[in-house]
Amino acid sequence: MFFLSWTRPSPEQQKSCINKSGTFNYDTKYKGATANPVSYIKEDKELSRDGYLINHARVLVGSGFETYEKGKAALQNWRHFGLDWAFVDPATPIRSGEKFCVCLKEFLPWVMMPLQVVYVKENKRAKTKKGVASFGFGSGTLQGHLLAGEERFSIELDENEQVWYEVLSFSKPAHFLSFIGYPYVQLRQKYFTHQSTNAVLKNV
Repeated sequence: MFFLSWTRPSPEQQKSCINKSGTFNYDTKYKGATANPVSYIKEDKELSRDGYLINHARVLVGSGFETYEKGKAALQNWRHFGLDWAFVDPATPIRSGEKFCVCLKEFLPWVMMPLQVVYVKENKRAKTKKGVASFGFGSGTLQGHLLAGEERFSIELDENEQVWYEVLSFSKPAHFLSFIGYPYVQLRQKYFTHQSTNAVLKNV
């Protein structure tokens, strides 16, 4: 089961996709795993043994608390998905348990990918305006998604006042189409990361 549309998916179509999607399609033991440090994910031999591949990028997008706040707002309003060929309804609340659709244009049809927010994490800066700050959330794939796995988007202000945008995911094919075309899927993941970074840069 997967969800297609020949035109840009309407809110009604996205809602229908979400209602039909069911539960998570990846092993529950990995639920929330992307909340761990990147080094932990990369060294997890069980993930690798179960066939999951890791996609990771961390890009410097600016400096200063104001830039961090703009980056955080960009994530909260789904502007990192503000692309011609990929989008999420910007009215979707980022809160644990919220289901949503990532809509992607692949050749002629649009594909609707159902996910659910697994966690939201925020580390607020001290009132002294010093120290680090970070905001991020992880989403897991639901039944009807072409992949099985989890993805985290985050923005961080480090101790050197530098602002970083990070994408971390682990995934494997969940449908025969993604299985036979997985090298293409991996290329698209990397292309999305590049495009998403540019979208965040535009907003900061």
